Amino acid sequence: MNPEKASVLVVEDDAALRELIREELEEAGYRLTEAADVPTALRRIDELSPDLVISDLRLPGEDGMALLDRVRDRPVAPGFIIITAFGTVEQAVAALKRGADDFLTKPLKLDHLRLCVERTLERRELRRQIEHYQSVLEKGDFHGLIGRSRPMRKLFEKIRRIAHASGPALLFGESGVGKELVARALHEESERRHRPFVAVNCAGIPADLLESELFGHAAGAFTGAQKARKGLFAEAEGGSILLDEIGEMPAMMQSKLLRILEDGRLRPVGVDRETRLDVRVIAATNRDLETEIAEGRFRADLFYRLETFALEVPPLRDREDDIDLLTAHFISRFGADSNPPVDTISSAAMTRLRAHPFPGNVRELSNAIERAVAFCSKGEIDVGDLPERIGHRNADRAPDDAGAIPGLGNESLASLREVERHYVRHVLDRLGGNKRRAAHQLGIGRRTLYRYLEEDG
Repeated sequence: MNPEKASVLVVEDDAALRELIREELEEAGYRLTEAADVPTALRRIDELSPDLVISDLRLPGEDGMALLDRVRDRPVAPGFIIITAFGTVEQAVAALKRGADDFLTKPLKLDHLRLCVERTLERRELRRQIEHYQSVLEKGDFHGLIGRSRPMRKLFEKIRRIAHASGPALLFGESGVGKELVARALHEESERRHRPFVAVNCAGIPADLLESELFGHAAGAFTGAQKARKGLFAEAEGGSILLDEIGEMPAMMQSKLLRILEDGRLRPVGVDRETRLDVRVIAATNRDLETEIAEGRFRADLFYRLETFALEVPPLRDREDDIDLLTAHFISRFGADSNPPVDTISSAAMTRLRAHPFPGNVRELSNAIERAVAFCSKGEIDVGDLPERIGHRNADRAPDDAGAIPGLGNESLASLREVERHYVRHVLDRLGGNKRRAAHQLGIGRRTLYRYLEEDG
């Protein structure tokens, strides 16, 4: 935990010792508050919710052990360090058994005090993270990302690992997989969580307005700019900005974005001086940016700068185990306020959902449930309430063709190499020509993929 953000309550009736602890810990960057007895300490805890309590074992009236008993069962209990005189270590050990994190003996060694505080706060933060993550796995809800499947658990873990980094992140994934939710989760897991999160759709802003929208402009910078305007980067100061559909960004803007990423400075349109910027950039795309680079539509240097922390968001067909959980989530979201209220789904309708390939991913499932709730005439969604396309392709397909690969009939046997080539082409077509994702899906390197494609003509 960052010392500048950690608060410590010192409970000590010896004013000189209390002042010594205050000076030492404030110098280390901690925020200090004090109390001389248990009643005052409890009031301070209620008012300030400190991260750590350092309490003498012996206090006037109730002692430090009583204070420990009063705070350890709170929903968000602070860390707790007991101070004890030499010769009463047995009592300190008893305090550890009752929930204290550590103990210090008098006379205090200041270097040991700092180390003990730092260690206790680190352990407390680690416990908080573990408890939070266990709760996420049990509920299947990670900052709005719903899932318990293996691909989603891996994604949650990667988000946790890179959330505290300051470098840019790049999110890959098909349309509708939830890239904005992943970006928000990165923001919420980071120390920037209390600062703004700004989402921008690069494809939704005309190219001639994108620079002023992102970077701001001075009054009179161009026709119609009657007043100075703060850009979206400035609005995200201290927080995070999501540049969705980054592959649609014009070449000139790519160059300006690269400069911001490299030197952390921003120059609004029509302004001569640059200003410092503290914003984490998260970019997202459903395009194969390496193909875009090869075809001259995306800067390679910007790609490599953005790819510092790359995350691939899995499509719904790769996390079929989550369809039931997502369906329940969307029924809860849309069904509570419907008339009549909808709170469940029939087994036949659920079978249809599980059979559907969901090319539109989670967004398609969400829209399907929202529509089904609107058409539902009772409290349970049935097959007739679902969009007609749901489940039909897979449900009606003959079992003998379940594993057929387009281009290979069942009437003749093909060579293994031919089957491999056709399957590679099949996967590539299914992924919209995205070679990076196809190689990942097939578990082969990109060079191997290109060899198959060359053989296929």
